[in-house]
Amino acid sequence: MRALVYTGTQLSEIRNLPAPVCDQGQVVVDLAFCGICGSDMHAWHGHDERRVPPLVLGHEAVGVANDGPLQGKRVAINPLMTCGACASCVSGNEHLCEKRELIGMREPGAFAEKVAIKAQNLVTLPDDLSFVEAALAEPLACSVHAVRLATQHADHDQAATIAILGGGAIGLLAGKVFLAYGYHNIWIAEPNPLRRSMLEQLDNFNAYDPTKYTQCPKGVDMIIDAVGSGATRGTASAMVRPGGVIVHIGLQDNLDGLDSRRITLQEITFKGTYCYRNDDFAEALRLLHNNTISGSGWVDVRPLADGPKAFHDIHNGAAPPKIILDIS
Repeated sequence: MRALVYTGTQLSEIRNLPAPVCDQGQVVVDLAFCGICGSDMHAWHGHDERRVPPLVLGHEAVGVANDGPLQGKRVAINPLMTCGACASCVSGNEHLCEKRELIGMREPGAFAEKVAIKAQNLVTLPDDLSFVEAALAEPLACSVHAVRLATQHADHDQAATIAILGGGAIGLLAGKVFLAYGYHNIWIAEPNPLRRSMLEQLDNFNAYDPTKYTQCPKGVDMIIDAVGSGATRGTASAMVRPGGVIVHIGLQDNLDGLDSRRITLQEITFKGTYCYRNDDFAEALRLLHNNTISGSGWVDVRPLADGPKAFHDIHNGAAPPKIILDIS
């Protein structure tokens, strides 16, 4: 089968690999589309010791079940593999499972024509939801979970001021989720002028250049840090109002930046998040299915063969917030 293989720092290539062999309880999915995630970029940059090349990355995937109870069905893959038996899993917090794994990390991922995964990780798609839109379910689930965390910890109404640091896929989708839930005073920090212009045109977000201090909102009720750098943690610490909320979903670096003194003195809530619950994934598919959220205007679909170039385009800032690879 054809696969896009991460071969080393900032290197990838198309290879022919053997088709996957299923372990007990697994099924094979014939893949149709798979999105490039920020975590795939993190690995491609050589910043994730868990993802050791050569490795097939990719986990934002959809396709058709080749066998098992959903054979022949169009499915989205929930790539989080959990034990199903620990206290976190039993309580509905599967994303906190101590044995949590992700395809495309230690197991082969979905930048390939086929992938093997447990049948329980497949979600049947509505007939009228396109594969391309459904491929946004996994990153959208991350954003749904981040927004739910922000709103459950905040004392405000829907007139709250919201700042999202980073206008990539997760940040953009978080903005769209806030809009879907009735919030409108949404600011998105994005240094790339082309992406910033796109954000303004999409949903009339208040997109601003974070390098220009005079443009930055002040006294913010809720902040989503979708970058996760020392610089953005410092910015979030300074922007948030007393009693406000910072949700940290980016993983760019582990440098200093967080103002723990101000967080302590001003009773600011700081909440980390990495992925999502199963009900967040279901909510993501609901929002996509009823067209509350879509990829129109900010998603680029490219053939799998263009995968190596797509990684470089993202690296060089010459790509929209999301590139989805067409594997079919």
